[in-house]
Amino acid sequence: MNITILGSAGQIGAYLTEYLRKKGYEVTEFDVVNGEDEDITTIPNPKLMRAIRMTDFVFVLAFDVGGSRYLKKYQHTFDFVNNNTRILANVFNLLGEYKKPFVFASSQMSNMSYSPYGVLKRVGELYTQTLKGLTVKFWNVYGVENDPEKSHVITDFIRRGFEEGQFEMLTDGTEERQFLYAEDCCEALETVMENYTDFKPEDPLHITSFRSETIKEVAAMIKGCFYTDGMYDVEINPGLAKDSVQMDKRNEADNYILSWWVPKTTIDKGIRKVYNEMKKNYK
Repeated sequence: MNITILGSAGQIGAYLTEYLRKKGYEVTEFDVVNGEDEDITTIPNPKLMRAIRMTDFVFVLAFDVGGSRYLKKYQHTFDFVNNNTRILANVFNLLGEYKKPFVFASSQMSNMSYSPYGVLKRVGELYTQTLKGLTVKFWNVYGVENDPEKSHVITDFIRRGFEEGQFEMLTDGTEERQFLYAEDCCEALETVMENYTDFKPEDPLHITSFRSETIKEVAAMIKGCFYTDGMYDVEINPGLAKDSVQMDKRNEADNYILSWWVPKTTIDKGIRKVYNEMKKNYK
């Protein structure tokens, strides 16, 4: 069975590629970091057409996205909206033409009309419903990331701890988030793929830990990793703002997926794994 991963060099895509190959699947990687001929914003893209035509299953992970710092800076720009609109149009036109089963990676933010990122993800969900694919909504998946500009909160804090001896928060840290370790996310995606026909296209599957921690608590766990390594001076610097996005009460996880899959990695163990991997770059 051949599986094509669009956005294979991204945070989740990189983990998923490795995970599925270890499970014995044939995986086709597709990501702009491999060359301009894999730029999904290029319409038409002959290589993309060939990849989707020849594959058995597609994970649509490709998106111009990053963590909170990246979204705050770029999501209201023309390039951000244009890049993601072109990705959606290109990919879904081909999925419709070749009638391939697929999973579209959406976000917990897709119901937030004040976020361009959320609106674009919602458009992807609507495309997915019309083509009878499946939507998964990710909630703060974390793991090692290679692009500092796009890093999410956990990797951002760890990197800043090593490089700056401190990590500054965008908010006061009192908001709660549900964090899911990337390897658990991969297991969930494999489960969705293997049970594809058991799920309904109109019902997005929420992929999360179903447990909440405040950003302050996460920061304290990361500081603890530094402390056990003898780096006692790493500081936590909370901001002043509240995070209204993550506190949106319309944004609640549906636990339907738990009938098929249960996350295994606790937040403290996941953070330690990411910290240990990132530490290798600072020796």
